[in-house]
Amino acid sequence: MEHNGKWKIVCVSDHFMKEEFYLDCLKQFPDIELISIPYFGSHDRIEMRSMVDRLEKEGAYAFPPPPEVYEAIRDADLIMVHLCPIPRSLMEAAPKLKYILTNRGGLENIDMEAAHELGIPVLNNPAHNGNAVAELTVCLMVAETRNVARAHVAMKNGQWRENWPNTGRVFELRGKTVGIVGFGTIGRMVAEKLQPFRVKLLATDPNVTPDDPDLAKYNVKLTTPEEVMSRSDIVTIHARTAKKEQIIGKAELDLMKPTATLINTARAYLLDYDYLAEMLREERITGAALEVFPEEPLPKDSPFISLDNVTLTNHRGGDTVNCYSDSPEYLLTVLDELLKTGKRPKFYIE
Repeated sequence: MEHNGKWKIVCVSDHFMKEEFYLDCLKQFPDIELISIPYFGSHDRIEMRSMVDRLEKEGAYAFPPPPEVYEAIRDADLIMVHLCPIPRSLMEAAPKLKYILTNRGGLENIDMEAAHELGIPVLNNPAHNGNAVAELTVCLMVAETRNVARAHVAMKNGQWRENWPNTGRVFELRGKTVGIVGFGTIGRMVAEKLQPFRVKLLATDPNVTPDDPDLAKYNVKLTTPEEVMSRSDIVTIHARTAKKEQIIGKAELDLMKPTATLINTARAYLLDYDYLAEMLREERITGAALEVFPEEPLPKDSPFISLDNVTLTNHRGGDTVNCYSDSPEYLLTVLDELLKTGKRPKFYIE
């Protein structure tokens, strides 16, 4: 990385993004000088999950950055975070700051308006947990349609169960139609991982054009939301909207076939959960698998707990060691290429 002297970086760790991940990464970048690695948030996993939920809802001002970050950033050229908020005041405390690097896809913890006004580009990493989420998505397709979780619970309770909500409609993925709502980083990874299953793939995404090479690469038909919802045997959600808008509500859910299954490993705000619960209760679709919820942890009175035609996981999709440990190296590699070639990476915002 070309610079007058070494680049100076502050890396903020947390319960998930551990200090050793940064230290291991920086060994490969001798032209970067580490100032310090302050810690943000709780050391308790459950408390930290609650903080993440609040950060995603309230943004960069949900929690103040630790005082040590303000102290360390004074001489920093770079700051790399995972969950630590970066409000305007933190940027203004860093007169030498040239880039903000975040080990997340979501930008909720960064005041993006302030970054733009102050001329500080942001590099994020939507793919950091993409593979993990895509793997879980395919797992949930199989688990829900083949009654894996229900069989497990029954056998743990001494039951050899033969009847299911989808008895007579248990199908293999082969030959079925999977509709992908949101053909971004994770949607494409899901399409890639489904290739050996020999499914038919549909996708809808307003930001994707028919000439996108990945459509042909994975034999995906780009079509309308209505066709995805009405023709798919499995609908899987992988969208993200800047204004946190619901994109699958009553009208969209009513298009689904009675034999269809819905998967959501994306964001809860994208989906009308109340209406989905009603549909499942009345068996107007066959099943669902849900990884994210409007309120987390899931309330004890949630209707999904008592439903027999839904598989639930507790927001674990991106929670693998790899998705945290590998991200810092990716960000610094991308930044290095940017500085050497001038080629802007895909995930670059100024």
